[in-house]
Amino acid sequence: MTSNPFKSLALGAGITIAVQSSSAMTVMLVGLVNSGIMQLEQTVGVIMGSNIGTTLTAWLLSTAGIKSDNVFISMLKPENFAPIVALIGIIMIMMSKKKKRQDIGTIMAGFAVLMFGMELMKDAVSPLAEMEGFSRLLVAFRNPILIVLFGAVFTGLIQSSAASVGILQALSLTGTISYRMAVPIIMGQNIGTCVTALISSIGVNKNAKRVTVVHMSFNIIGTIICLAVFYGLDALIHFSFVDKSIGTVEIAAVHSIFNIVTTVMLLPFSSQLVKLAKKIIPDSKEAEVAVMLDKRLIATPPLAVSQCREKTADMAQGAMDALHEALRAMFDYSDKAVLRVEEKEQLLDEMEDQLSSFLLELSPVSLTDEDSRTVTELLHTISDFERISDHAINMIEISQEMERNSQSFSDSAKADFSTLFAALTEISGLTVKAFKDNNTAVALNVEPLEEVIDDLTKTIRDKHIERLRTGECSPELGVYLSDLLINCERVSDHCSNIAISIIQISRSSMKSHVYINELKAQRTEQFIGAYNSYHEKYRLSA
Repeated sequence: MTSNPFKSLALGAGITIAVQSSSAMTVMLVGLVNSGIMQLEQTVGVIMGSNIGTTLTAWLLSTAGIKSDNVFISMLKPENFAPIVALIGIIMIMMSKKKKRQDIGTIMAGFAVLMFGMELMKDAVSPLAEMEGFSRLLVAFRNPILIVLFGAVFTGLIQSSAASVGILQALSLTGTISYRMAVPIIMGQNIGTCVTALISSIGVNKNAKRVTVVHMSFNIIGTIICLAVFYGLDALIHFSFVDKSIGTVEIAAVHSIFNIVTTVMLLPFSSQLVKLAKKIIPDSKEAEVAVMLDKRLIATPPLAVSQCREKTADMAQGAMDALHEALRAMFDYSDKAVLRVEEKEQLLDEMEDQLSSFLLELSPVSLTDEDSRTVTELLHTISDFERISDHAINMIEISQEMERNSQSFSDSAKADFSTLFAALTEISGLTVKAFKDNNTAVALNVEPLEEVIDDLTKTIRDKHIERLRTGECSPELGVYLSDLLINCERVSDHCSNIAISIIQISRSSMKSHVYINELKAQRTEQFIGAYNSYHEKYRLSA
């Protein structure tokens, strides 16, 4: 969605309209950039779009200022339609069994509360119109720079431009707010909303800090230019409306015009904004520690769950690569292979720690049924992927020790292990594919192959005992062979655990032992067919 500026604008506006907060959108972007999921250049259009999207709240709140004797037009006033919307929402929450309808009901109830809040604000500030002290305070704000600063500070304190615009709209209903005051305040409010992102950027990497700089630069540059143009034209033309009182609809219009004009004006200079951010926060000589998952993403659970799944998919691929590297090194040993497997295993250890902590923090958050199932699946599978890499380390250490002691398996044993390794390569590939694609059909093939691998390891043990009797193998090699077979069995067991998790999650159940017992008791045609096919494919020589 950030492949071109217009898609970025639409994305930023769409998400901000949905969450009703440009600050939340910017915090989300800081988290995404800090995690390395997005690049700084991709965020510029989204930030501009979010500034446009946040203007919708002002338009919704502007209905409080509607005055008309027409029945249909008067129904647009919040005090008239909010109770009806609230009633429908509450009925949907209480009566509907479907979560989607309950969510729609919650949205309607929340919208009614927002409108009712606007009415409360209007009634609360209405006495200000008759207060002499308030009138003197308004007269004191004649300097546009001072007014901009006031708007920025006030919005920074409450950390929401939508809320501060709503308060300004409520004050405008008293008839004491003029265009001369409202225009600079609205511009200042856009600067003040950057405070949330500024706080969020504490402790993040330099690239993530630049997201906040881009956001602030965009609003500050837009304010300077628009303020200069507005007051410059006023000095030349002398606008007749500047000292007139402004209404709620006009405030919403000024808010929208300012954000749209600023976006149109600065969108062609997106790359220059990025360069400015990089000049303000230059790169340091020291390499920054990469953040795998930023905890700011927990504020948006679906995005956080999605990123956890992607990172676990990376972990799955890393575990499979480590295993395949270790299997190759058994017959083609090299010190470089040992280092590569050790590096992968260390990285997977760190990934498991971070993912486990992140998922446990994410678990209590309100999640959809689908996201909740995904979190459960990930918590069950990440340890299995990490353990596969542990067994890869064990295998390559066996290879390393055999190389150091000048030991080697017999040709017959090598042939048997080649067959077993081929089966392990396939079962790990099936497991990773089933997890990445969330494919239950592929996962169903893992358990039959796991049983074939169990049969292979038993047969290889029996054949080794026979070779010991004939003197073809030495007892020393028996230790290596036994350890290697144990690790091969464990790898296939972990693949089986992962596949069972995928199948059981799809069936909304986590009773894996029940599934295994049923599977072995029933011996379905699909299971028997897959088992026979793998048994034939990985047959050991006589």
